[in-house]
Amino acid sequence: MGKEVFLRNTFSVSALVACICLASCAKTQYIPQAPDYSDSEMWITADGDSTDSGADVFYVVSTWQEDWTTDDGRICHYADVYNPVHRQNMGDLEIKKVAAYMSPGNRFFAPYYRHATIEAFMLHNEDSTRARTRLAMDDVCRAFDYFQAHRDKSRPLIIAGFSQGGMAVVELLKHIDDETYNQLAAAYVLGYKVTPDDTLQTNHIKAAKGEADTGVTICYNTVKDVKYINPVVGETCIGINPVNWRTDSVPATLHDSITVTLSPKYHVLVVSGYSGSEYPAYKDFINVGDIHSCEPWLYSECLQENIKVRANAWRAKSDKK
Repeated sequence: MGKEVFLRNTFSVSALVACICLASCAKTQYIPQAPDYSDSEMWITADGDSTDSGADVFYVVSTWQEDWTTDDGRICHYADVYNPVHRQNMGDLEIKKVAAYMSPGNRFFAPYYRHATIEAFMLHNEDSTRARTRLAMDDVCRAFDYFQAHRDKSRPLIIAGFSQGGMAVVELLKHIDDETYNQLAAAYVLGYKVTPDDTLQTNHIKAAKGEADTGVTICYNTVKDVKYINPVVGETCIGINPVNWRTDSVPATLHDSITVTLSPKYHVLVVSGYSGSEYPAYKDFINVGDIHSCEPWLYSECLQENIKVRANAWRAKSDKK
């Protein structure tokens, strides 16, 4: 009996200590203010569709912040959409540059959101990463719902995102209803994975098979060799070559000197003739044989043209209904 009481008391003390530790951790963490997506300051937009014949592009930016500490010593695992430096990183370093090639002929919309810091993807545990990024994904879904409620739904829809933004695209495909999915010309998951589990959670993820199919998901990750696949972002079950829009191993030539070949086994792009040296390795996590940072830029001309092709294909199908 004495042993049972001792064990019970020991367990109670341990539980109390754990609760205190969790409460202490919660108090030392900072969660930035949520964005209000009815505020135009929470968006970067560009209207390049002077003929009203293009698509509405919803773009989700990637990861730009590391863990940071507030002035009162609290750690934060998320970007702050009201912080001028964080906004500049998201806007000037990526969103505006992507808009430069995605907005011509289209209407472009990209929300600021509380994206998870890079450390979320270095936890070496998929469940932990999912838990850490839930806040960011919720922001993106709220932003999309606002965007969708206010756009002209007779126009084709393009959803695109890079890295953490690619993760958000996958989550959006699970989030949208069938009516919204029917408006989808294509979804572009750049530099992130689509898993078998993702495909089981929704019937909205259909792998692109060619250049002009609609309602499909385009997914690719670039490596120098399949041995460099980064499992955090690159262990995917679907893939397509964005240069020749094939799903087999027929190589394509980009910019006259770069050979891009899809590995049908691993669903990643293997490139030769391109070093990616402009993207230095980050903490031995990315750009270490993979060329993660190149994804929205190396194939930008291919993406620009393909958005037009798929939007036109969607309109042609819509006109027949």
